Amino acid sequence: MLSSLHHYGEFIYKLPDTYPSIQCFQLILSPRGATVGLLEGLVEFNHGIVLRVLERLDFARRRIVYYSYEVRREGELLYWYDPWPHPDDPSLAATYPHHKHVPPDIKHHRIPASDLSFEHPNLPFLIEEIERELLATGSK
Repeated sequence: MLSSLHHYGEFIYKLPDTYPSIQCFQLILSPRGATVGLLEGLVEFNHGIVLRVLERLDFARRRIVYYSYEVRREGELLYWYDPWPHPDDPSLAATYPHHKHVPPDIKHHRIPASDLSFEHPNLPFLIEEIERELLATGSK
């Protein structure tokens, strides 16, 4: 799937068909060079849940080279994922550099994110997490 802009685009733009929980899909995948792409935008769900997505992709290397995923409810930041290195935090070593920022003290409270990767698409996991944690129980 990370082999070309075309293949990744086919995968990305089928997500609303795969996940009926998606209410509004505003992701744009655009080329930034012969083998580089940028995916950015919003995926909206019920209960005011919004997933903000930013991915930089290198199709020659078949990798996501950077990402940022934020989840908000009615504008309030619930949590986010990023790969910013925190080598001095031993609790994150198992999934380095992937981690999730969670309350309380969301900027400094980080937990490992074993389901995120640079080698495969992360959006299915993120959508399923939203469905399981935020939508299955209704608006918390």
